[in-house]
Amino acid sequence: MEEILKYFPSLTETQRKQLEQLDALYRDWNSKINVISRKDIDNLYLHHVLHSLAIAKFTQFKAGARVLDFGTGGGFPGIPLAIMFPDVQFKLIDRTAKKIRVTNEVAQAIGLKNVVAEQKSGEEEKGKYDFVVSRAVMPLPELIKIVRKNIAKDSRNSIENGVIVLKGGDIKDEIKPFSHIVEVDEISQWFTEDWFQEKYVIYIPI
Repeated sequence: MEEILKYFPSLTETQRKQLEQLDALYRDWNSKINVISRKDIDNLYLHHVLHSLAIAKFTQFKAGARVLDFGTGGGFPGIPLAIMFPDVQFKLIDRTAKKIRVTNEVAQAIGLKNVVAEQKSGEEEKGKYDFVVSRAVMPLPELIKIVRKNIAKDSRNSIENGVIVLKGGDIKDEIKPFSHIVEVDEISQWFTEDWFQEKYVIYIPI
């Protein structure tokens, strides 16, 4: 939790409490349903929560914005972002029922009112959103092909509507088809821990 407070010192009391509750909740659920690698649960805040919040360093969603978390797994990046932006509506989808169950239970336990989590594929999702966010779910060209239909036409945020994804490693081939529009930001400019080297926020306006 210290890692979060280090980079987001002006959290409200509610946000702090919600973030603090995540540790016990994910440990408990992870013992029943494996949503985070057992070896990685001790790094929950650094590798999952703070990583998700790199998107909050990249851009600030405006109140009333609608965001789709595609392939949320156990709720990342959707749940940390929903805590950070309580006036933004988040829909979290994943194909795996047990992961969505954990996501719903965690959201309910910490009192998130701005999250809906559903078991469905990206192809099935028909809603319109300002942004689609995702964390290393599939190669970018495939993702864009599926979610292009979900991006609303009218932009109301400080950046155009589009896709914001968290990726790591060699991303050259993935971003090549979008080279004229893509924006790539190194997460290490915001978070200094070694783990964030060669990890990126990638934004593609649509």
